[in-house]
Amino acid sequence: MTIRPDIRNIAIIAHVDHGKTTLVDAMLRQSRIFRENQQVAERVMDSNALERERGITIMAKNTAVVYRGVKINIVDTPGHADFGGEVERIMNMVDGVLLLVDAVDGPMPQTKFVLRQALRRGHRAILVVNKIDRPHARPNHVLNETFDLFLDLGASEEQAEFPTLYTNAILGTASADHRHEGTTLEPLFDAIIERIPGPDVDPDAPAQLLVTTTSYDDYIGRIAVGRLQSGSLRKGQSVARIDHSGGLTPAKVTQLFTFQGLARDEVDEATAGDIVAVSGVDAGIGDTIADAADPRPLPPIRVEEPTLRMTFSVNNSPFAGREGKFVTSRKLRERLFAELERDVALRVAETDSADTFEVSGRGELHLAILIETMRREGYEFQVSRPEVILKEVAGETQEPYEQLEIEVAQEELGSVVELAGRRRATLKDMKYREDGMVHCVYRIPTRGLLGFRQAFLTATRGRGVMNTLTEGYGPLAGAIATRELGSLIAWEDGTTTTFGLNAAQDRGQLFLNPGIEVYEGMVVGQHIRERDLEVNVVRKKHLTNMRSSNSDIAVKLDGIRELSLDDAVEFLADDELLEVTPKAFRIRKRLLTKQDRDRALGQEKRAAEAAAR
Repeated sequence: MTIRPDIRNIAIIAHVDHGKTTLVDAMLRQSRIFRENQQVAERVMDSNALERERGITIMAKNTAVVYRGVKINIVDTPGHADFGGEVERIMNMVDGVLLLVDAVDGPMPQTKFVLRQALRRGHRAILVVNKIDRPHARPNHVLNETFDLFLDLGASEEQAEFPTLYTNAILGTASADHRHEGTTLEPLFDAIIERIPGPDVDPDAPAQLLVTTTSYDDYIGRIAVGRLQSGSLRKGQSVARIDHSGGLTPAKVTQLFTFQGLARDEVDEATAGDIVAVSGVDAGIGDTIADAADPRPLPPIRVEEPTLRMTFSVNNSPFAGREGKFVTSRKLRERLFAELERDVALRVAETDSADTFEVSGRGELHLAILIETMRREGYEFQVSRPEVILKEVAGETQEPYEQLEIEVAQEELGSVVELAGRRRATLKDMKYREDGMVHCVYRIPTRGLLGFRQAFLTATRGRGVMNTLTEGYGPLAGAIATRELGSLIAWEDGTTTTFGLNAAQDRGQLFLNPGIEVYEGMVVGQHIRERDLEVNVVRKKHLTNMRSSNSDIAVKLDGIRELSLDDAVEFLADDELLEVTPKAFRIRKRLLTKQDRDRALGQEKRAAEAAAR
């Protein structure tokens, strides 16, 4: 085994919104990969439309820069806990990490998760305290907190002796002393070359490449990306694809690429230690591309199990087939199973019904991103309310728990503590900050988090901050009322009118504006009481020659709440479905007519009474 001195493979890991992608932008700019007059978008690595809209990284991406003759392969990873599967598999490709921490917030829940993955692999870290220019920056406190986190996660003595740099990613500066702002990112590049080891490889062994990510090109087909662990690959070389079960499939490398800046450079040969992209091999994530003459598999990628599941089914509402391009169960099945090839943290299972599939993921956001992506591609389907995945452990049924960290103003603490208590959350830690904020750490059942975000934002007037991290399984916490108010349900088919909506708005908060087509059983708002209520939102005012008063001239609708897709998924009750089409999403009852719903309710009551006897 030899160490390649001319390459460094690093991942940038951090909690969401701490500045990873912005720092990569600055590293690319200072590496002179752009022309002087080239127009470059902000957060250039967030190339996906959804990533740009939401301001978060969803998929891990590769880039590379050259500094003083050393090629630095950089992987930008997601910061949200729901996309932890992307981070877990990326750790196979790198030899070290840049751990980015906000100079005010310090280590957050996702910081703990991603750092744990890096330390388990034995990677060394460089601590980057970003946003050092913020008014309430507390770099010494953040450094101490991060050091404590390293010790809590069982870091070795070598790993705990990490260098620390203080950066302003927007300006592109780095310094080893927070009291003196730097002028460039050179101290960061120097630290990467000095402290992160080069890849430890065997160039003479047979070729081995573990596929970590895949992409698709309209011209050359599927592209498999991974780090070449040993040997070398050449264009036109015969290789073997080894799948998870050990099966061998012969293939040939048609094109070979390495990364340079934001582009892929085609090369004739790549040697061990570099991150490469291979076309011509129909390999999935976790497969090994090996030398055909001596195929040796690498250990497959393992990721943590999902904790939430939803059902995806063919749309059967009265508006079915109007707006979607792909509406059949065959198309839905193909799309869901194709997603498994890209997302290793997702699970898809068939059910007893041919047009319904069970999809499991890491959290509500993980599943909501999949729904939004499919919707934009032209798929029409309906999904159920998310539910937690229970486990049997030593004969006991257990449910998933999460660590919930919240930051609220002191005057809003009481309502948040009450809200968390109703969701069976247990307080683990509470700290009062100098800026008047309170930081609380809870242990809460994942069930208690369903629908929690909207109630939390209401209780804190939109000023509270919450973050979660999976904490494993534990005993069932008991009954939790995650949905405290009922739904307003459309009484009949038609188009909503101002007159009908005005009459219904006294009963609760409306979700629809006038002029929207609705059908019987469609949810049009949230009731102010626990039970559901049918309302007639398509009613029209009968015209007469008389005007009763001036108030009839202009009817005013108050506070119509337009739901986002995330809000709609969070709002769903057990007896409701979300109809998703490329043009709209609609919440509906499973049973559309009032007669059917009343009959089902009566059957439930009789069954409960019989069980009580």
